Amino acid sequence: MNTTTNEKRSNLVPIIMMVILFGMISFVTNLAAPMGQVLKEQFGVSNFQGLLGNAANFIAYAVMGIPGGILLQKLGYKKTALIAIAIGFLGVFIQFLSGHAPETSAFGVYLLGAFVAGFSMCLLNIVVNPMLNTLGGGGNKGNQLIQIGGSFNSVMATFTPAFVGVLIGETTKARIEDVFPVMYIAMGVFALIFFVLLFVDIPEPRAEKSSEPLKKLMSGALKFRHFVLGAIAIFIYVGVEIGTPGLLILWLSDTPVGKTTAGFVAGTYWFLMLIGRLIGASLGGKISSRTMLGTASFIGLILIAAAIFSPVTSVVTLPVLLRSATGALSFGLAEVPINAMFIVLVGLCTSIMWGSIFNLAVEGLGKYTEAASGIFMALVCGGGILPAIQGQIADMAGYINSYWLIFAGLAYLLYYALIGSKNVNPDILTDE
Repeated sequence: MNTTTNEKRSNLVPIIMMVILFGMISFVTNLAAPMGQVLKEQFGVSNFQGLLGNAANFIAYAVMGIPGGILLQKLGYKKTALIAIAIGFLGVFIQFLSGHAPETSAFGVYLLGAFVAGFSMCLLNIVVNPMLNTLGGGGNKGNQLIQIGGSFNSVMATFTPAFVGVLIGETTKARIEDVFPVMYIAMGVFALIFFVLLFVDIPEPRAEKSSEPLKKLMSGALKFRHFVLGAIAIFIYVGVEIGTPGLLILWLSDTPVGKTTAGFVAGTYWFLMLIGRLIGASLGGKISSRTMLGTASFIGLILIAAAIFSPVTSVVTLPVLLRSATGALSFGLAEVPINAMFIVLVGLCTSIMWGSIFNLAVEGLGKYTEAASGIFMALVCGGGILPAIQGQIADMAGYINSYWLIFAGLAYLLYYALIGSKNVNPDILTDE
């Protein structure tokens, strides 16, 4: 009994550090979208170019997804986590330096920093989930810690765009140095966690090693139609999840709503994702992944269609955090176009999609599951590519019309839930 108690106490610090890292993944990732408004104003670039920082962050997943898994197997979880944290500090530091760089090179320096930070976020995603599961002792306790980490992740996603909105305020021309406080926080947290983990002993999760080479396992996973379609679904899903609030910030910032309130409204989307995840966790044991994904996709389609076809002149009030003239923050009602309300509500739908898609895509894969997970991580890059495309559509056809891309993405996810997720290759051997 005493040994177990001592183990729990010794694991408390690394558990806290992992939960904080779970939040930092969201903090750094969701900094990219509101930074798009800063880039637009400082450098006079288009919506497409403003979202290149977000694209650079996510394209790093395509580059590092599979190599990250190999690095994990060779170095273990603690060393990989330390490398990821150090890279995260470097990525944010380069973004900080872009605020001091000459105007002619600042934009490029920022994009480099976003790309480097993306490497860190990819590695942290690979490490944090299994590490929390192990620190919790596996089973229900381990899953509970992952859910706690996921909830903190959502809290930080809610906080980040709102914080950036407060920092840039309603000035006519926001600049990178306006958001330095966010970068100071990120670098400080990364530095603290690095030195804590460096000197703390933590249990090392066992990475199961197959006797077959990774290339063969990946080829095996790609023989399953439902997995290939699921990999496409995860690419589309992350693009939908990021693009939905990302373009909302840019749109509302260009309206009388203003930049500060736009950040709070977008933060409400991420808050609803938190609520949706909590609801999904409570219903996950009673409702199938196929039903959850199909229902969420269908409702999302209705909401996006309503946003596209509703007149922007119709105004509603949304309960959000507001900043008073004295600078104090409090809950209040913000007047926004009704389209924005429908877009924000999509957060309830996207909240449960990742787990549902993953479960459906790897069902029946057996020994190919780990290799399939690496492919999944690489395709998270959709979170950078699709929003950039949506930004280009917004440049050409307007913000509201850009949501046709979101509509098409949700339509594919509905197809995957109803048809594409069925395993039509049960004859493929999946045992060792």
